[in-house]
Amino acid sequence: MNELTKILKNWTLPIGMACGLLGFLAFHYVHWLAPLKPAAAEASSALMPTVLFVMLFATFCKVDPRLMRVTPWHAWLVAFQLLSCLAIALILHFAPASGHALLPEGLMICLVCPTAGAAAVITGKLGGSETTLTTYTILSNLAAAIIIPLVFPLVESRADAPFLSQFLTILRRVFPLLICPFLLAWGLREFFPKAHARVVAGCRDLAFYLWGFGLVLSVGQTCRFLADSPVGAHIKWLLSVVSLAACALQFALGKGIGARYGERIGGGQGLGQKNTIFGIWVSYTYLSPVLAVAPGTYIIWQNLFNSWQLWRKRKRDERQSEALRHSQEAAAEKIK
Repeated sequence: MNELTKILKNWTLPIGMACGLLGFLAFHYVHWLAPLKPAAAEASSALMPTVLFVMLFATFCKVDPRLMRVTPWHAWLVAFQLLSCLAIALILHFAPASGHALLPEGLMICLVCPTAGAAAVITGKLGGSETTLTTYTILSNLAAAIIIPLVFPLVESRADAPFLSQFLTILRRVFPLLICPFLLAWGLREFFPKAHARVVAGCRDLAFYLWGFGLVLSVGQTCRFLADSPVGAHIKWLLSVVSLAACALQFALGKGIGARYGERIGGGQGLGQKNTIFGIWVSYTYLSPVLAVAPGTYIIWQNLFNSWQLWRKRKRDERQSEALRHSQEAAAEKIK
């Protein structure tokens, strides 16, 4: 039992992704499960917001709002989010005859996507600051709500609606699941400190395991979307490669910028770990459903990378523990 618990703890993200894929394959290819597909899809859609809310609440309970500060690396990452999206939009606006507009548009969606609320969970597991990452998550979501109404009309006429209307629409989409658990955790800290302490003590790793369960749902939904998408296989592959390039670029750049301010982990997760469900919604709402393949596959790339990061940290911690044990044994031998 202890060995099984250890395996689940060490391989939560790969197991979650594998279960999501296997669940999709079962419902897609096992014919006698076909009558259950609508109920399973509805249950998945209903469960996801609840899982995210509880996960973020457990994470934000560990964050002290009094320590939240806007730092220079936050500003650099927001500037990249804005300027990269604007640069692509301007190119597409002044070169509308390009026959390969889908690829830069897919890249633009991957770049403008705000930081996922769950990024703080992985940041904490990797040894980074959940507080500074939570601050950036809020800033990144606000930035996306401003950037999209300003920039997307340059690319697609359907996005040419009043700025305030689009701004409020996006806020309604992303903020309830981000701000409500934050305010609830803050209120618990301020008005019920004993209950808050019990939640923090009892839910130390709850957010991480909920994120693993959320991966089962989100990977299953992504696989179903990719299978049902009417676009050709070559377009899917090209947009997948674009999302892979965007993922690698943003993790590398975020880590580089964060490292200059002592926040390498937070910078990488802040810029690299995206709210891909929001990206899919943006694709459908403002551009083209075809483009949803890019953020849809981004979730696979970012969680493969997160799994590798967690594996590497675990191996490093094991080496450090082993080295400490050897040094303690050597010291004990000297005393004898």
